[in-house]
Amino acid sequence: MKAAIIYQAGEIPQYAEIPEPVVQHDQEVLVRVKAVAIKNLDKLKASGQHYSSEKTAKIQVVGTDGVGLLPNGQRIYGVGTAGTMAEQAVFIKDWCSPVPDALDDATAAALPNAAMGSALALRFRAGLKPGETVLINGATGFTGKMAIQLAKYYGAGKIIVTGRNEEVLQALPELGADQLVSLNQDDNDFVSQLKKIHAETPINVVIDYLWGHSAELILSSLKGTGTFSARTRYVSIGSMSGDTITLSSQILRSIDLQLSGSGLGSWTKEEISLLFKEILPELFRLAAEQQLKIEVTTVPIQDVEKFWNSNLTDGKRLVVNI
Repeated sequence: MKAAIIYQAGEIPQYAEIPEPVVQHDQEVLVRVKAVAIKNLDKLKASGQHYSSEKTAKIQVVGTDGVGLLPNGQRIYGVGTAGTMAEQAVFIKDWCSPVPDALDDATAAALPNAAMGSALALRFRAGLKPGETVLINGATGFTGKMAIQLAKYYGAGKIIVTGRNEEVLQALPELGADQLVSLNQDDNDFVSQLKKIHAETPINVVIDYLWGHSAELILSSLKGTGTFSARTRYVSIGSMSGDTITLSSQILRSIDLQLSGSGLGSWTKEEISLLFKEILPELFRLAAEQQLKIEVTTVPIQDVEKFWNSNLTDGKRLVVNI
């Protein structure tokens, strides 16, 4: 069969022939793949830089999930036991969700990773309550835009967003953002703006896709003065601006701060079960009813080598059709 494969970590995937996968036990199912989204996770795993990457060099199919057809013709989204960007892949039965007829393959393939990067953080790590104020750091990306919509859907009272892409940032109120904070401004101005916002409406939840210097600035803006403070649940999801930060112990001592992460390895079995049984079916339904705005760009698998390193800066997701 044809697939997008890499022969060594760090290489660009190539469209080539590879043996068909084989189901190993009754908890797996062979799927005819229709669409696979190219995500930052996939790129990091293919480069060997993600913490879950294979440590030994070997030929492998890229992609972690996708939309496809079961042997009985049912269309599903699922996670593969190995690479999924191929004509066929083996999916984990318990990690699959049905896809409604009204939802196209590309949108269904693009939605779940963004849902994992937003819904799980909002519901399980942050424990968002109706009426609370949410700050989304790095909201101009695909997952950040999803987080705005889901925060609003889950009942956030106010949503503050940051971003560098000014054109996309200015359009985020259409998705539910209430206040915009540009990351292009001077550090002091950025901190001053957030301090003013925090003083007026205490920030209850921070969903962070950037980490790095912007996280340092946000934490600095939350620093207290020795008086009682509202609790802030800060959830790290990505590190697009850097993997490490400097954190002053004075910040930790001056505010009621809960710092956690949301990603592969941090979720419980129960949370993953809810993701596939309840959360994804609900979000697929919302997307099919056009209550979620999801923008994708599609390319054929034959062109994966050409498009693999494409960076869509307008908050869209690149999806490979197979």
